[in-house]
Amino acid sequence: MKLVIIEGVGKQDTIKKYLGSDYEVVATKGHVRDLPEKTIGVNVKNNFEMNYIIMPDKQSVVKMLKEKSSKADKIYLATDPDREGEAISWHLCNILGLDPNSPVRIQFNEITKTAIHKGLENPRAIDLNLVNAQQTRRVIDRLVGYRVSPKCCKAIQPNVSAGRVQSVALRLIVDRENEIRNFVPQEYWTMVANLNKDGSEIFKASLAKHNNKKLVPSNKEEVDKILEDLKDGNYVVKNIKKSVSKVKPAPPFTTSTMQQDALNKLGLSSKKVSKAAQELYEGVIIGSEGKVALITYIRTDSVRVAPEAQKMAQDYIRTNFGEKYLPKTPNVFKVKNSAQDAHEAIRPISLDRTPEMVKQYLSPDNYKLYKLIYNKFLASQMTEALFDSVVVEIENNNYGFKCSGKTPVFDGFMKLNSKKDNKQEDEEDGENNKLPEMNEGDILNFKEMVTTQKFTKPSPRYTEASLVKEMEEKGIGRPATYTPTLTLLTSRKYVDKDGKYLFPSELGEKLIEFLMKGYEGLFNVNFTADMEEKLDLIANEGYDYLAVMKKFNDYLEKLVGQTIEPEHTGIMCEKCGHEMVKRVSRYGEFLACSNYPKCKNIISQNQNNEPKVVAKCPKCGGDVIERKSKKNPNVIFFGCKNYPTCDFISWEIPLEEKCPKCGEYLTQKEVYKKLRKKCSNEKCDYVVTMEKSKEESK
Repeated sequence: MKLVIIEGVGKQDTIKKYLGSDYEVVATKGHVRDLPEKTIGVNVKNNFEMNYIIMPDKQSVVKMLKEKSSKADKIYLATDPDREGEAISWHLCNILGLDPNSPVRIQFNEITKTAIHKGLENPRAIDLNLVNAQQTRRVIDRLVGYRVSPKCCKAIQPNVSAGRVQSVALRLIVDRENEIRNFVPQEYWTMVANLNKDGSEIFKASLAKHNNKKLVPSNKEEVDKILEDLKDGNYVVKNIKKSVSKVKPAPPFTTSTMQQDALNKLGLSSKKVSKAAQELYEGVIIGSEGKVALITYIRTDSVRVAPEAQKMAQDYIRTNFGEKYLPKTPNVFKVKNSAQDAHEAIRPISLDRTPEMVKQYLSPDNYKLYKLIYNKFLASQMTEALFDSVVVEIENNNYGFKCSGKTPVFDGFMKLNSKKDNKQEDEEDGENNKLPEMNEGDILNFKEMVTTQKFTKPSPRYTEASLVKEMEEKGIGRPATYTPTLTLLTSRKYVDKDGKYLFPSELGEKLIEFLMKGYEGLFNVNFTADMEEKLDLIANEGYDYLAVMKKFNDYLEKLVGQTIEPEHTGIMCEKCGHEMVKRVSRYGEFLACSNYPKCKNIISQNQNNEPKVVAKCPKCGGDVIERKSKKNPNVIFFGCKNYPTCDFISWEIPLEEKCPKCGEYLTQKEVYKKLRKKCSNEKCDYVVTMEKSKEESK
């Protein structure tokens, strides 16, 4: 009996089907050995020796693996084809007593019979460079967590954490929020002339220049002067440029671009995309065929396509669309210099399994994502689209107007796009005018001028898709880290959502404010991207991983050992005359004397601010105020100001309004951006939900 050990239990049946009765397939369900949870587990003074232990929840899995391996004639380690998978295989060698230098490791990029048997025919030793890269990342992340996170907990509140990648992603969100807050809108105007020629349909031409210099009116006075200058002049065609423009197909999906398109086009969250992609990769039950994998490996930053996949696409396009949709040579897309390029792009395993053929076997999310991946790959292997384009320059009294239009000549890869997608692309290019035939010197008929006042806008808040795009472009993290990072930011309440947009919570902003005071050098884009490059060098070229860890640890110890300068206030201590400085405790900000420990004067900032009154007490008629839980300052409740004389407390704001059913007072709470009113009487079921007013939304 031959034993094949894989990582994810979801693909166990798919792989077993292709191997037959001579093989047994078992899954580790992820990592089985790791650094301990409650201690740092890394001896920085002894070449960063790592104290690995069997994870508590994997004891039974390890016991099963040992029993199975003791009876196996041959053992193959077929964990995922990435650094984490390589590290898991290395750990299994240690646990099961296998020689990592012997041919025990097999890998495949897709779960097909051909790919699996090809992997079995070409076993190899464990790639220690990949293992060392994974271990370096793990140790560095552990050092950050154990050295910086306790500082955050002490300064802000318990159970907050700093992370090498997560905190930089959070900083991007906080920086964007500050940019939006500080943005000063600038007024500008657009001027669009509605014109036609000899009774043709009206087309639009936008003001672009004055005396051959770019012109954007900045106020109404400028607009009025331009209108005055134009009113007695003629709109004359000065220049016409005709050309055939080409639109090339985009490359097939990487992890990042898949997540971006799935959110923008399908409305799927990063978490839902990852779940659906994992299921499509591991296999879904297709009728009597059983479990079948539909797409290739889903964690990749490469747009490379395997030659056999190109041949598959050529045959399919020739048969189903015709020779004219097939490029003379296969389309090849440039892989980014920063890409690991360990695996090809995400693509369907077989183009014969069309989305419509398998739709009945897929969940709605899985079907939508499979169709997106399928069409993206197929389009990437088709010919470019061709358009007859025309750009017309029109002049009136030294003011230049411009209009453009394009007419499809050959749809090429766009044949796969929906009409909505093609229309959107046209609008994004600014070419949606149907223009009449014109010649230089033609005088056009003026119909009206449409002037519109506008104001510049700040960059929009990040969505999950645009944040992933930013992380990829700046080299923050890698494909396998995008979804876990987003999940962590929201689960720890560092980030909230407004529709699809992300914005930092108060806790998230406090965390970044603290980190920027003393650890800015660690939690910035350049430092994080540089570390990712070093990890790539370790993985690809055998770079000295111990040297990387030592240099990082030396820098981290220097940062952690420094004294973070408190914020000055200009307020003098009433006891000794020294300046009061702002400090942070687990319960919030307070002012402390800079002459500490000689002077221990402190001022709670709440002493200078009256607590917020939200309602009248239904028990005694006193003021109901916001209060914070002593155990968790982020938890707000409402209590009577006359406490302890009056013991009224509530998790929701009490209202003077009475319940129409039973006469008890109502309470109010914001739920999913709406206001919910319900009866305070637990036995009464009266509840009503309404939209917030503009004043309440501020």
